[in-house]
Amino acid sequence: MKYPIWIFLLLSTQVMAQPLTLDKCYQLSAQNYPLIKQLSLISKSGAYSVENAAKGYLPQLTFSGQATYQSDVVHFPLPGLPELSKDQYKVQAEITQTIYDGGTIKYQKELEKANTATQQQQLDVNMYAVRERVSQLFFGILLTNEQLQQNDLRKTDIESGIHKMQGAVDNGTALRSSLDELKAELLNTEQLRTQLVTTRKGYMQMLALFINQPVTELVKPSAIPVAVEIKRPELQLYNQQKQTFGIREKQLRVNYLPKITAFAQGGYGRPTFNIIDNSFGFYGIGGIRFSWALNSLYTLRNNRQLLRINRQEVDVQQETFLFNTRLTLTRQQIDAQQYDDMITQDRQIINLRTSVKNAAVAQLENGVITSHDYISQVNAENLARQNLALHEIQLLQVQYNSKNTSGN
Repeated sequence: MKYPIWIFLLLSTQVMAQPLTLDKCYQLSAQNYPLIKQLSLISKSGAYSVENAAKGYLPQLTFSGQATYQSDVVHFPLPGLPELSKDQYKVQAEITQTIYDGGTIKYQKELEKANTATQQQQLDVNMYAVRERVSQLFFGILLTNEQLQQNDLRKTDIESGIHKMQGAVDNGTALRSSLDELKAELLNTEQLRTQLVTTRKGYMQMLALFINQPVTELVKPSAIPVAVEIKRPELQLYNQQKQTFGIREKQLRVNYLPKITAFAQGGYGRPTFNIIDNSFGFYGIGGIRFSWALNSLYTLRNNRQLLRINRQEVDVQQETFLFNTRLTLTRQQIDAQQYDDMITQDRQIINLRTSVKNAAVAQLENGVITSHDYISQVNAENLARQNLALHEIQLLQVQYNSKNTSGN
């Protein structure tokens, strides 16, 4: 049994150690961010609300009781008929069944569904902001990786210079101070490496919290064109809000329509429906009830105006959002073009700096230049390579930020 266990652990480790793509990080962060738990709560709440609205079609049972004392009662002038009591009592139950309500229950169900959809879409909007934070951490890790690689190349160049300078010192053709200057610069590269490793570790730990799994290796994404078309979840939220206003407007129309119900009523009290009998007894009645409440017409015009204003407010919010989003996309397009041009220039600068540095190696070995001059050339080439790495990551980041901004 030992071998299957070891095989299982090995496979599990390989699965866990698989490189992470940016899209995978988006997916995992959406699954593990605490706010996502609210989605199931919204769905359950909406289902209960719709179910409650649908129960308006079920028979409605009402119990009531009443005890009264009247100043006068009906008097019968005929001899032998009883005199009715001024104190009267009744306890009754009534069951009603909706036959026609003008669509009140139907539109109430639609409104509950629309409200649930709006809440879910609002949650999608809130969750979308997580993507930007994940993207910043993801590209921050990639950038520190590039900086570490460039720092290692710089360290290699300085170590090569130390080796050559050590020979010159041993031969008496160079000063010890020149060698010490190179060694001090080597310590600077090791110190910078410590800082970069610490920074990367912090980014990886924060990203691991978002995706709920360890971060070991990331896949550098491919370049993509800057997006133009806007497909953000906010647009769906605005449309959903407008649909809700449409349902509410339909509710305004059905509020002044007549209602028809069937009813059955039974009770016990004094007097009963037999008005010449002054004793307690049971009674019952059933039939069809028609009602038509027109009081909603008083506020119908104002309510419609309120809905119209609400629609206009959503239109203004949508227009403002689109304006700001297009503004951001335009800036990102300009930034992308700028980084693209700078990358072309960076490659030209690196070629020139590498040529100068290679010449400086021979000059240092022959004592033509000092160690300080050599370090300057190494630093210049290293800076050019760092700029290229920085601009390449910045170009990728602005491209994917544009993708998030547009919602594509």
